Amino acid sequence: MTEQQVRRSFVNCSKGEATSATLPRDLADLPWAELEVLGWRDPKAPLRGYLVVQREGRPVGVALRAADTRMSARRTVMCLLCRSTHSGDAVSLFTARRAGEAGRNGDTVGTYVCADLGCAARARTEIPPWLRERDPVEVGEERAAELRERVETFLDAVLR
Repeated sequence: MTEQQVRRSFVNCSKGEATSATLPRDLADLPWAELEVLGWRDPKAPLRGYLVVQREGRPVGVALRAADTRMSARRTVMCLLCRSTHSGDAVSLFTARRAGEAGRNGDTVGTYVCADLGCAARARTEIPPWLRERDPVEVGEERAAELRERVETFLDAVLR
């Protein structure tokens, strides 16, 4: 996938915002066929993040904004996309403007997500204790499919 394809994929931001987004450096080398979702934070704008998925043969991207406050590290919190548990400071509330007129009018949707947006890797590698007796490859595949479903649900909410 090219830089231009990713920039054009964003459904909830202006062309100018998409152009100013800092994309991952290794974009061309990513194993797109194996990624349920590509997520990253913008190093030049720390509260910005992005999710890109392949949907119906084309990339669909969502621009996110992280909450400017963090939860306490003493709390245990679950990412609602990959369902991994972390200390509170490793999970953030991310909001996304809705696409179209609703977003231009200020309508947003939000969810709690891994602060680094690294859900795709965690879904396959971080096996919860109660599933460790099962085949890790099988569990990773199931968790990746579930991640994909939850990302699709979030994307549907943005597109509504």
